[in-house]
Amino acid sequence: MQIWLAGPLLGGEVQDARHLVELLAAFGLTALIGLERTVQGKSAGLRTQTIVGTSAALIMLVSKYGFGDVLHAGSIVLDPSRVAAQIVSGIGFLGAGLIITRRGAVHGLTTAAAVWESAAVGMAAGAGLLLLAIAVVVLHFISALAFNTVERQLAAKLRGTTRVHIIYENGRGVLREVLRISGQQNWQLTELDADAYDIDDGEVRVTMTLSGNKMGNARDVFAELDGVIAVLRADEETD
Repeated sequence: MQIWLAGPLLGGEVQDARHLVELLAAFGLTALIGLERTVQGKSAGLRTQTIVGTSAALIMLVSKYGFGDVLHAGSIVLDPSRVAAQIVSGIGFLGAGLIITRRGAVHGLTTAAAVWESAAVGMAAGAGLLLLAIAVVVLHFISALAFNTVERQLAAKLRGTTRVHIIYENGRGVLREVLRISGQQNWQLTELDADAYDIDDGEVRVTMTLSGNKMGNARDVFAELDGVIAVLRADEETD
């Protein structure tokens, strides 16, 4: 199925249904990546991933087919990859803005990598390489879900790493005290995420990943602090 779009504003280009299918495929595949990031509570979620992936697919299609009406054999010849190549530098700039360093720990690397991945999936879909795009999305879920569990288990065994949920009363300076004690014990804070903040109930819940020696008693140490409601391992469920 081909549609002839004539007129000075539309450039007289021939566009077929395959182009639309490739664009929609990029949207759908990157939406799956975005859903996973949203479920994980990351900042670049469903909207960001789909916008990046769909835009990358559109740029790819424009780069391949957008200038057919001005090409003339022997006089005007264009490299079809010239526009698509700019996606790489553009996404690199966007990803750099997602990475932050706080207290010696780097945050946002996986989120930036996911945005880069969505752009690559969109480019593959726009180039008509749908099988490769689908394969990358499948591999994304393997790395984000299965590898995440394996990574945490290995880290806990090899580096003495623990991951805990701490629920405490707001306004009691509990988090400041937790960080102070971690410093005294030479426990390195590698990740700190605010899972929920409920002003009405006056409770704050954070997830902390700590590494160092003698991590077995970390839960007991934190549980003794004034204002702490509960300290749970990351694999334990709470109401």
